[in-house]
Amino acid sequence: MFYHLFDYFKETYDFPGFGLLKYLTFRSLLSIITALLIALIFGHRLIRFLQRKQIGESIRDLELEGQLFKSGTPTMGGIIIILALLVPTLLFGDLSNIYIQLMLVSTLWLGLVGFADDYIKVFKKNKEGLQGKFKIIGQAGLGVIVGLVLCFSDSVVIREVAPSSAPSAKIALVEAGTEAQHLPVIDSHNTKTTIPFVKQNEFDYTWLWPFKGRSQQVAGWIIYILAIIFIITAVSNGTNLTDGMDGLATGLTIVVSVTLGILAYLSGNIIYAKYLNIMYIPNSGELVIFMAALTGALVGFLWYNAYPAQVFMGDTGSLALGGIVAVFAILIRKELLIPILCGIYLVESLSVLLQRYYFKYTKHKYGVGRRIFRMAPLHHHFQKGGVSAILTKPKHILPEAKIVTRFWIVAVALAIISIVTLKIR
Repeated sequence: MFYHLFDYFKETYDFPGFGLLKYLTFRSLLSIITALLIALIFGHRLIRFLQRKQIGESIRDLELEGQLFKSGTPTMGGIIIILALLVPTLLFGDLSNIYIQLMLVSTLWLGLVGFADDYIKVFKKNKEGLQGKFKIIGQAGLGVIVGLVLCFSDSVVIREVAPSSAPSAKIALVEAGTEAQHLPVIDSHNTKTTIPFVKQNEFDYTWLWPFKGRSQQVAGWIIYILAIIFIITAVSNGTNLTDGMDGLATGLTIVVSVTLGILAYLSGNIIYAKYLNIMYIPNSGELVIFMAALTGALVGFLWYNAYPAQVFMGDTGSLALGGIVAVFAILIRKELLIPILCGIYLVESLSVLLQRYYFKYTKHKYGVGRRIFRMAPLHHHFQKGGVSAILTKPKHILPEAKIVTRFWIVAVALAIISIVTLKIR
């Protein structure tokens, strides 16, 4: 909003100082500060409102240290994150940018799915919440929307600087930071993405279809959309499973959001993209505004969500955050980096799947179900103590705050590895 307003006054009346909002870094700074302030101020008021209305979390007794003290803690705090994220994006982002539009839709879409789940749990007193199939439908629906836009929107292209003699080259205004120049470029509308640690690091989803010709292109788009649906569903659910300790999912997502913001800035700047030999995605640099707002919102929310938590984000926050991370990575063509960058989410999800299917397998084979972990997801396993529930080892129970901090440290290490992949191939 301010971006377009100030741009109008700058172009029409040439007001001094209004050109500052053309700078991506300046708008990012305003975005993160505004989001932080909104989260801190609005968060306090929302927590008091939720306490007055007695909108608290219902806690089952899982024999975890300090667990019962959390009963009645206000939930649905994801509203704080979403509000603090959307306001700065609307104020300082370029709302005509297709990538910003997709991120706004993704945030609201999965935020509403999560809100419906929390509403059923809190107000309808149904601990099961929204049925799993409806969550999947919501996540898949978002995947279809994102996939169709990426496949058929003329605003989504990969751009390469080409020799002027190239037959398909065209002269375009190429922006790099605050500078712009006319260069011969080749724009391609494809289903390519980036493979970490590989020198020729581009992978095209059409390669998964063995037949050549027109059918390969069509099949490539279909495979691409199905991959997007899977990624959004997996990351969104993984984040939801990770949100089981005070500040855990919030801190992890801060690390992930900062990393994705760096990658978006590099992908949207032709100078850095050329130097690092990565895809240059025109207009994707605007996503830095969105990710700066998310980082500020999460830091502000962590003020209240850190141990001992004054508020939980609920599914309103966790499902939305997972979807945001997934869609953002897809837009900058870094979705294959998710298993590394979001390694904690992946391991948490795998721990639940392994626990469930191993229990069913052993119950069918031996008549008594056995477990790999003392409790799943994985963070509760450490809270219960021990390395393996199968082996008879003495329990070593870790405090919740220590587990959360160590998970954050691992997340930082994974983030560093993710950035290093830009050069190590």
